[in-house]
Amino acid sequence: MPRPPTPRRFTPRALIATGAVTATAAGLLVAVAGTGSAAPVLLSQGKPATSSSDGGTGYAAKLAFDGDTATRWASVRNVDPQWIRVDLGTAATISSVKLVWDLSCATAYKVEFSTDGSTWKSVYSTTTGDGGTDDLAVSGTARYVRTTGTARCRPTMGYSLQEFQVFGGGSADTQPPTTPGNLHSTGSTPTSAALAWNASTDDTGVAAYDIYNDGNKIAEAAGTATTKNVTGLTPNTAYRFTVFARDAAGNVSPASNLATVTTPPSSDTQPPTAPGGLAVTGTTSGSASLKWTAATDDTGVTGYDVYNGTDVILPDVTGTTATVSGLAADTSYTFTVKAKDAAGNVSPASNQVTAKTLPDSGSDKTPSSIKTVSTGWTIPWGMSWLPDGSALITERDSFKVFKLTQAGARTQIGTVPNAVTTDGEGGLLGIAVSPNWSSDHYVYIMHTASEGNRIVRMTYDGSTLSGYTQLVGGIKKSKYHNGGRLKFGPDGYLYATTGEAQTPDLAQDKNSLNGKILRMTTAGKAAPGNPFGTLIYSYGHRNPQGITWDPQGRLWEAEFGNSKYDELNLITPGANYGWPTCEGKCSTSGMTNPKAQWAVAQASPSDIAYSDGAIYMAALKGQRLWRIPVSGTTAGTPAAYYVNQYGRLRTVEKIPGKSALWLSTTNCDNNGNAADGADKVFQIELK
Repeated sequence: MPRPPTPRRFTPRALIATGAVTATAAGLLVAVAGTGSAAPVLLSQGKPATSSSDGGTGYAAKLAFDGDTATRWASVRNVDPQWIRVDLGTAATISSVKLVWDLSCATAYKVEFSTDGSTWKSVYSTTTGDGGTDDLAVSGTARYVRTTGTARCRPTMGYSLQEFQVFGGGSADTQPPTTPGNLHSTGSTPTSAALAWNASTDDTGVAAYDIYNDGNKIAEAAGTATTKNVTGLTPNTAYRFTVFARDAAGNVSPASNLATVTTPPSSDTQPPTAPGGLAVTGTTSGSASLKWTAATDDTGVTGYDVYNGTDVILPDVTGTTATVSGLAADTSYTFTVKAKDAAGNVSPASNQVTAKTLPDSGSDKTPSSIKTVSTGWTIPWGMSWLPDGSALITERDSFKVFKLTQAGARTQIGTVPNAVTTDGEGGLLGIAVSPNWSSDHYVYIMHTASEGNRIVRMTYDGSTLSGYTQLVGGIKKSKYHNGGRLKFGPDGYLYATTGEAQTPDLAQDKNSLNGKILRMTTAGKAAPGNPFGTLIYSYGHRNPQGITWDPQGRLWEAEFGNSKYDELNLITPGANYGWPTCEGKCSTSGMTNPKAQWAVAQASPSDIAYSDGAIYMAALKGQRLWRIPVSGTTAGTPAAYYVNQYGRLRTVEKIPGKSALWLSTTNCDNNGNAADGADKVFQIELK
């Protein structure tokens, strides 16, 4: 157990250039202006703090930023290195750092600055530390400041800081770079694409260029570069590139023009050999387990696809065993397996096996049948139920709102004014019918506008959508990562999801509405009980797309990852869900881990809905509906339904009063490339 804090001597290591001094009074650290120029501002007090470890609840990282030398942060014992960092909330001009060590000090440590929480610059280091108070005249622009200890003053103890203070003065850089121009390809190979663009300009200089394929960052170039060879691509595949410029303060430019590049086919035309020895190793009422012997290939097998008949039911298996989930009980399935290589060559099929699932002996309701309710849609996005059992549905790119009855009758009720597209994921997004619609006739809508994303209120009198009142603005937009889900919670307040607008730092910035879940009154004001007294309910989100509540009123959320993991999160007020520090589960102190995670190829989740003991999650890139049983705060083993059968699945909502769901596709979007009018709305019965 770490010992109680011990008062320490004041032994400054360097004087602050402004002439300011710091005094202690009753254990409280107070900045006092001296002669000369104005004292720097204490930037770090009360700001979010994380650490590599702590010695218990009485030694949390936040206690080093509370202004009280009677409290302290302490790391675990006998472990090197250990670090503690603070998030200032936005990039700031820093002039000094003050470290007030407890007896468990560092003989060797360094201080680092970062604008994004992932790339760090060392601004001070020493191997002769002796504790006390280190007053360090360091300077630079940063949002995150970290101290890392590598050697301890007391070999059997850990590290301990009574206070970690960051001072600064002057205004932070808030000016983004200009838009990169004329993005184009100068050539491609089966596995790479060479890109070039016109340089951006910035008042402090461009630090880097971020290169995206649709909404996923896949490469980065130096701020002095105007070319990049993007590698690791798949032969004979279309890529949709955009480039963003970024400065040292984390400000991000608008997106460049879109450059579409199709990689040529590979010269490798030799397919792998057929997998052999396919066999069933077990079944349950909802799954079948398989094994097979490995295929061979002249350049190497990259994965296997499992087929049910002629349909891929489980893609991209990397080993020689697999469990196919989401199957119907007491039903026979015919499986084969095919191997593939990096060039996209596919082997002949393995031998064929038949597996029959067991009868369902449990009481859980699962998808049992699916039927088409309505056709002729183009990117249906938001969905919300009216008291008569019909639903209002938005179309993202047409900005139209429709009423759809459960019998399949569709009527356009209006078009949302001021809505614009981003030629990506912005446009007309979420919709939420007022819980008091029968008396107030209000409908709440989230959409992209000229200056950013808005939450607005309109009136629907049963036949026509009219009126327009903006409730919330100031939500940054981008080509991708706009969030957009809008729902009323069981508490009667309106919840909204916002993406970080391809500016990852905004997810951690509690002065920004981006990368958050918002909770508000019907007037667009902060709801009572919000953790920060603002609209923000939780933060650290990348691109949250779905929210739902279980019968106990717990809020669940589905979130797009970048290239590693998508997430299902259980939301608690004020919690930090990790982006951009964490993608999926991680061990960083202060970050809240997801309850479930998926590789992005299997999910890329959109909407979620709770029904009959499980959360249903619509998957876009994964092209499947996930069923995740939940018990209390625990998420069970997910099962996948309709894999690759209906394309990109966008919105799933429980039909009020029924064990049934509505499910919509968005195959007409940029990633689906289907013709306008090809999207559908389905109904799924749960039995």
